[in-house]
Amino acid sequence: MNGNSTARVTVEPGGAGVVAHVGLHALGSSADRLGLGDSLSSRIPWTGERMPLHDRGEVLVQMALVLAGGGESCADIEHLRVQPDLFGWVSSGSTVFRTFHEITEGTCGAFDVAMAEVRAKVWARSAATTRKGPVTLDIDASLVDVHSENEGGAPHLRGTTASTRCALRRRHRGDARRGAPSGQRRGQYRRRPRHRPRPGHRPTVPRDRPWSPGGRRSEAARKRGHLRADSAGCTEGFLTACRERNVTFYVTARQNPQVTAAVSDAVGLESVWEPALRQDGDLREGTSVCELTSLIEDPKLPQGTRLIVRREPLHPGAQRSLFPSLEFRYWGFYTDAQGTPVELDATMRAHAHVEQHIARLKDSGLCRFPFTSFSANENWMMTVAIAADLLRWFQLICLDGTWVAARPKSLRWGILHIPGRLVTTGRRRVVRVIDGWPGTDTVLGAYRRIAALT
Repeated sequence: MNGNSTARVTVEPGGAGVVAHVGLHALGSSADRLGLGDSLSSRIPWTGERMPLHDRGEVLVQMALVLAGGGESCADIEHLRVQPDLFGWVSSGSTVFRTFHEITEGTCGAFDVAMAEVRAKVWARSAATTRKGPVTLDIDASLVDVHSENEGGAPHLRGTTASTRCALRRRHRGDARRGAPSGQRRGQYRRRPRHRPRPGHRPTVPRDRPWSPGGRRSEAARKRGHLRADSAGCTEGFLTACRERNVTFYVTARQNPQVTAAVSDAVGLESVWEPALRQDGDLREGTSVCELTSLIEDPKLPQGTRLIVRREPLHPGAQRSLFPSLEFRYWGFYTDAQGTPVELDATMRAHAHVEQHIARLKDSGLCRFPFTSFSANENWMMTVAIAADLLRWFQLICLDGTWVAARPKSLRWGILHIPGRLVTTGRRRVVRVIDGWPGTDTVLGAYRRIAALT
């Protein structure tokens, strides 16, 4: 038997012509092709008398590459700096540190616009979007526990799109218990109201009748967006704001006497329950759905709001139920969308993917805030969102197969950190990717797709 885990070799210095992180170079090439660095640079004003040696937009994109590759600090950019053959003239860790402290809140607002412009290019090229239906926006929050001498740190709000899973909004909040300051970034998806509502005005047109007087569906109704949230969105102000902006809402229902009584009336009436469906359209074993709108009357809910309730067998780790039962767990949500209860339930259940996107963010630098300045940590979080979006765009338009939905850890092992050999032939510098690596063919295909981007 041989218990050795490695082969016996002799290790010597002088490894010229060898490069690492070829996949990160592909990721950066896709960003350059989309014009991400130029879009960010155009929004950054000069703060001194001279032009900086390192373009600040380029610095942010390179730091986004570091975060996508698993970096956790400004000093990790040195891994790109030692490979000028792949990444050019890379800034130092101290320059990155200064960049995070130079960016102002107004500049971050301009960055949101720049990211929205690049995102539009990606959506136009990606098969994940049809550009015909409404945009679905998922909102969720997550607590990040970090130890820092920061001015304040607490929850972080995330908004993502359903098909592309891009981060559209971020919010860095101060710790309310300590009275710390808070900062907020503008959302990159905001639907304007069809009209300017008067103070205290409550729309009276129900959502189940979005038709113009002539019988043809109005333009605003056709372009309506969808918004999904958990019980934190189940407030009068949130739902009213969605109605005023012509956005269809799906929000998790909170437990209250009316909802409990409605579920109690439905218990035992098997005729009102319909089998639930999975995301792929197959039946969800043991799970049923029904609509209980007629059993509730809440003046705080916008007119046309529906209550959909799902029941499923109790299982270990089941979350809180709307109704006490030894057999089922009951869960419900409010919506003003059209469709059958079964269809609406399947649509609402897709909201759960936002947790996966938050996990991506936490795996790309969100769990670490390295600065003592509150604003610098906000800028760090902004770069984390840029890195997550850039990696997601790279998957959508440059990768195929299972790599399109792969997690950051899998991408790092199989794609981003793939090694290669640098050779010069025909007055060209060529990187030859190592044979036999799990992602070799995928990386080569990614470069072909990047070259085809216009």
